Amino acid sequence: MIDGKTVTAVILVAGNSTRYGQNRNKNFELINKKTVMFYSLKAFHENAYIDNLIIGAKQEEIPKIKELIQKEKISKPIQIAIGGKSRQETVYHCIQKTEADMVIIHDGARPAIKQDYINQCIESMKEYKGATVGVLSKDTIKITDENNIVIQTTKRSNTWIVQTPQCFERKILLEMHEKYKQEEVTDDCMLLEKQNEKIKMIQGDYTNIKITTFEDIEVMREFMNKLLAK
Repeated sequence: MIDGKTVTAVILVAGNSTRYGQNRNKNFELINKKTVMFYSLKAFHENAYIDNLIIGAKQEEIPKIKELIQKEKISKPIQIAIGGKSRQETVYHCIQKTEADMVIIHDGARPAIKQDYINQCIESMKEYKGATVGVLSKDTIKITDENNIVIQTTKRSNTWIVQTPQCFERKILLEMHEKYKQEEVTDDCMLLEKQNEKIKMIQGDYTNIKITTFEDIEVMREFMNKLLAK
């Protein structure tokens, strides 16, 4: 809770892990004998602002998640929402299960999330309707047409790679999901952008990667083992 407003953390683990290429959910891979998703759950469970958690998961993986919750003794109230056919649908299912003033949404496959970024996202809601963690692009980004012909080059100084967590006023986000449910969006900020709401970018860091490919898990294992050894 912050300034009398309640906060629900939404952790997404319902993806198909198609690009992971191992025919299994990357969120259940092990890093230092703990599942990838455990680190995300732990971070939000320990955050002082978070009142409760909701996990968006595949129905067939719910027993495994319940076992994890019991094993790790997560004491804050926690619910599980059945994931949809897309990330967008899964988020919608999750935010329907809470009446909190704010929701903060995070990819379970980003295990290196830091408390400072969670705090900054939530604290930004004092001034904005939405906030997201991200990093400035290290590379030059080209925009192309449908024939892969370059039509624009972005400025690196204001080109961001968006990460999670992302934080929103729940009522507004719910309204936007219902209003634009027929349109495909790749992150929840896009929904508020359609209404010209200002989204605050929080400067994160390049370790807050999302495990996407099989190579990513080895990189993250090395980083997390070094972090845990400190």
